[in-house]
Amino acid sequence: MNKKASLALATGLLLVSATAASAAGPQSTSSPKAPPSASSTMSKPATDRLSLTSTEQKSAWKDLNGQAANQNAPSGFQPQVGAMVPGSIKLEPVPSKTATNVPSLKAFDFAMVQGKLLIVNPSDKKIADVITG
Repeated sequence: MNKKASLALATGLLLVSATAASAAGPQSTSSPKAPPSASSTMSKPATDRLSLTSTEQKSAWKDLNGQAANQNAPSGFQPQVGAMVPGSIKLEPVPSKTATNVPSLKAFDFAMVQGKLLIVNPSDKKIADVITG
């Protein structure tokens, strides 16, 4: 094989290996990171369903009952899990004290409607849980 052909072959192989390495993504030379501690992890996002224990429900009721004015439900609105909260109902974020006592409520809003505590996903305004005293 002549020198030009050898040089072309070597250049081609080098180019192919560089392209393959680039496609594989960046390589880290540092040591693997330790998993984040519980205190540094972000809270779970709100969902359309929430399953609180009876103890968590009692704590939420105790903390939130009286925090928001009891509102009347608009005509035709049934406060039940999965229902969308009408715009006429004022929602408030769950206070930090309540989120400390019941961490799964941190990402949610709430409202008191006809004596029922509505736990609401703020992203789509759907009721995730209904708590009664």
